[in-house]
Amino acid sequence: MRQPLVIANWKMNGDSDTNRALLTALMGFLEAESAGGSDGPGGFGGSDCVVCPPYPYLDSVRQLIASSGIELGAQDCSHSESGAYTGEVAASMLADCGCGWVILGHSERRQYHGESDVLVAAKMSAAARAGLVPILCVGETREQREAGNEAKVVTAQLRGALADVAELDDIVVAYEPVWAIGTGLTATPELAQDMHKTIRAALAEIDEQGAKATRLLYGGSVKADNAAELFAQSDIDGALVGGASLDAEAFAAIVKAAQGRN
Repeated sequence: MRQPLVIANWKMNGDSDTNRALLTALMGFLEAESAGGSDGPGGFGGSDCVVCPPYPYLDSVRQLIASSGIELGAQDCSHSESGAYTGEVAASMLADCGCGWVILGHSERRQYHGESDVLVAAKMSAAARAGLVPILCVGETREQREAGNEAKVVTAQLRGALADVAELDDIVVAYEPVWAIGTGLTATPELAQDMHKTIRAALAEIDEQGAKATRLLYGGSVKADNAAELFAQSDIDGALVGGASLDAEAFAAIVKAAQGRN
């Protein structure tokens, strides 16, 4: 069975003091939950938990979560190994900082930085070379859904980003409907499951066995009060959490809901 996975995307939020307070509280909640239930391979009832802070705080967060069972990820990486790319951060640098995961192709990167599927594919390759697990984000806008093109858009993003991939070895796909990110709107569990099923079928065209093992996450205003219903769906293996990840108690409740999927 695919192990549940919950990822915190802090986006451009936090500072040294608030990060410390947030993580101290989060670790306290998660340790309490683990003490009250069965520990699995992920340390939190058999689920994995990853935190992705802004670049300047990677090392301090790494130190804060050491030995906690929480893993470290980054919010993006460059497509290049090194060179004259002012402001960019190489995947190998992230690995050197202790990251094991990296978010790629997030809708905010596509919207505000004009990232194409070709660029996301290059970043996927860079992440794999550095030994990072890429978290590939896909999702449609409200206009695309209202036009009935949501499946076409999402599968095109998948195929574009995975153009250089022959085997689905240790990647994660996060479905984030753009119309639900930060809006308070959430896809119904049934709607989300339908898209996750479509994604798994598209992945099977690349690697049938790998598609069965690939973890698919839902993102888009995931909260403690809707997480359990989402995770009850057969193809939803966890969540990529934005705003709620800045609230230790709320995020811990989402991790707890993921544990219930086992």
